[in-house]
Amino acid sequence: MTRLNVNGRVREFDAEADTPLLWVLREQLGLTGTKYGCGIAQCGACTVHIDGAATRSCVRPVSTVQVTEKIVTIEGLSKSGSHPVQLAWAALDVPQCGFCQSGMIMAAAALLQSKRKPTDADIDAAMTNICRCGTYNRVRAAIKVAAGGGRVKGLPMAGTVPECAALGEHACVVVGEGRPADGDRSQS
Repeated sequence: MTRLNVNGRVREFDAEADTPLLWVLREQLGLTGTKYGCGIAQCGACTVHIDGAATRSCVRPVSTVQVTEKIVTIEGLSKSGSHPVQLAWAALDVPQCGFCQSGMIMAAAALLQSKRKPTDADIDAAMTNICRCGTYNRVRAAIKVAAGGGRVKGLPMAGTVPECAALGEHACVVVGEGRPADGDRSQS
């Protein structure tokens, strides 16, 4: 039996050394939130964290992951769904079909772990995941909200996010001013 540290627990499994980490997580450990999209590390649906770094698990052989490395899947990001990225994602209705979203959320969380206030260039560089539904504008806005750049429908965050104005009448509210953000002047 081989062991991995997944979501804070050491787990045992039995798989061939060249088995991609994705399949061990899904089939051996029952953690199905991490998705298979392309199998060539291009789409990002399989993104997990290994020691805090966003990692495409579909091409990472399980034999290259040591038990000392900490793997976090979407299930381990927040058991209650209260991670700031998850809250921003839900508040801004980021997903459409939702298939790519666990990988997107994991990539965004890794970005915010390394850069508290990412610029648009930082977001562009880190968010290489593919969304077939094209929710990229909402992804960018949610990352900025999660970084503390805005308050969404009562979430405890401060400031403004210009991208929120394009997302709808009540998407983002400027804290303390009681009005929608940047250009959207309808009442919230």
